[in-house]
Amino acid sequence: MKIRKYRVAVLSDSLKENSGLSLSNGKLCTINDSGNSSEIFKLNPENGEIIGKINTGLQNKDWEAITTDENYFYIGDFGNNNGNRRDLKIYRIRKDNVQDIREIPFQYPQQKEFLKKPHQNNWDAESLIYKNGFLHLFTKEWQSYQTTHYRLNPEKQEEIQNAEKLETYNLGYLATDASYFKDHLYIIGYTKKMEVYLTVFQEDDAGFFFSQKPQKYYLGHALSLGQIEGIEVDENNIYISGESLQTPIGRQKQHFYIIPKP
Repeated sequence: MKIRKYRVAVLSDSLKENSGLSLSNGKLCTINDSGNSSEIFKLNPENGEIIGKINTGLQNKDWEAITTDENYFYIGDFGNNNGNRRDLKIYRIRKDNVQDIREIPFQYPQQKEFLKKPHQNNWDAESLIYKNGFLHLFTKEWQSYQTTHYRLNPEKQEEIQNAEKLETYNLGYLATDASYFKDHLYIIGYTKKMEVYLTVFQEDDAGFFFSQKPQKYYLGHALSLGQIEGIEVDENNIYISGESLQTPIGRQKQHFYIIPKP
């Protein structure tokens, strides 16, 4: 699978640090990551143009992922490059009333130390999907190059919810976003050498993804693609977005790609 021939557009400068993609009512939704605005951007899925914005009024500490169900947006404020955050959370925002917001705070019960270890820990995450009434997140493990699948109940009212660990897989790269469509999980990301990969998993009868051998695709290098941070899938296409990336030969702009499904 090659990605370069399917480059569609350069995204707006408002999305230089976009992170995550999710389809809602025929529109692609995305956000920016840490230190940026707290808006949800609606994009035309055919060309990546901004066609609407939702101002949530929230604090964007380190937003990294967005997913949706029929009624809600879910935004993962769980970027954790240093590995020492104690305020991980997901925001649930009602689509027809954006003032209706609830925090879903959580923790990894397996994490026993909270020392600051930039890019040297396994407690970062940038991938979130909604499936069968639950939120599923997939970690970005800087040390192991694995990803761990955790589950959260968005209806649970707890001070801090323990994320339920389900399974772990050796991706061989850092997971930066995920999408779920028709019993398949798509995880995209890059190695520390900035090689971009996509892995496609088949869901088994028990609802797990890592029990069967997946398909893995090399998509290219970030020097030409940009820093890939978003993926979404529908019946016909795989949508991919990247944030801008400063390279030794200049800045690679924030791009939007469409890969038609075979």
